[in-house]
Amino acid sequence: MDKELVFGHQKPDTDAITAAMAFSYFQNQLGYETEAVALGEPNSETQFALKKFGMKAPRVIETAANEVSKVMLVDHNEPQQSVKDIDQLTVTHLVDHHRIAGFDTAQPLWATLRPYGCVSTILTEMFREKHIEIPADLAGMMLSAIISDTLLLNSPTTTDHDREAIEYLAKVAGVEDYNKYGVELLKAGADVDSKSDADIVDGDAKTFELGGVKMRIGQVNAVELEDVFKRQDDLEKTMKSLMADNGYELFLLLATNILTSDSQLLVVGDSNLDKVEAAFGHKLGDNKRMDLPGVVSRKKQVVPPLTDAFEG
Repeated sequence: MDKELVFGHQKPDTDAITAAMAFSYFQNQLGYETEAVALGEPNSETQFALKKFGMKAPRVIETAANEVSKVMLVDHNEPQQSVKDIDQLTVTHLVDHHRIAGFDTAQPLWATLRPYGCVSTILTEMFREKHIEIPADLAGMMLSAIISDTLLLNSPTTTDHDREAIEYLAKVAGVEDYNKYGVELLKAGADVDSKSDADIVDGDAKTFELGGVKMRIGQVNAVELEDVFKRQDDLEKTMKSLMADNGYELFLLLATNILTSDSQLLVVGDSNLDKVEAAFGHKLGDNKRMDLPGVVSRKKQVVPPLTDAFEG
């Protein structure tokens, strides 16, 4: 059996890194030969979790077709979020919790798609369904991924499946108080003063094409939103540079307060601003920002209303 690579999306977050590690381990127990890799370096939050549980980050790749002919995808399916040469590869497996968009294959594949708050929740269930034990260190990483993706179970994407998985994984990982650990983890990822302008606007960003408009939507967590926007001039310059280099018509940055679960949206671009305002029912201020109380999820609270506004 030929070796396959397993990876999550570009600009990987904790779930993208962890899901690749967990699904690779899972498939190896079933007799496949796989290796977990990443499409970018782990962020500060993921590094915190890796250090906590004594695990090594997967190696980073830019292309995969030079190594393998087949791959397994986790935590994404849209081609623009995947490895650069995805069109040269056969996708044999997919595990995801996002919408399906622009994804097609020449051959049938194993696909597990569940509308949960985190891919690591799906994988927890898959391990249990196959009666495969999860090593304690890997369980710690999967616990961290769920905490990250659901903002410690406070995101509207959170399901009862996520709540059950987090309780189970905490026991396997030996984490007595996952709430206390979760706050430490989220704060480790919310230290914006230690991040570059590029890390803030593009460190957790995804590209979408809605109604023929190519846009980039980034998200950054913070303890105080002022820590983000005190650098707004420099952030805007970085966003405009990325727009020019990549052909984005709009660049949106969602800054989320992890303690209050409120956000502010910064919008850079000269067109379709009326559609952005219509999507959220708020006007952009002179500072190019709008308040979005209770909005924390790009997947559930940002992309769907934008899709309706741009494609409806």
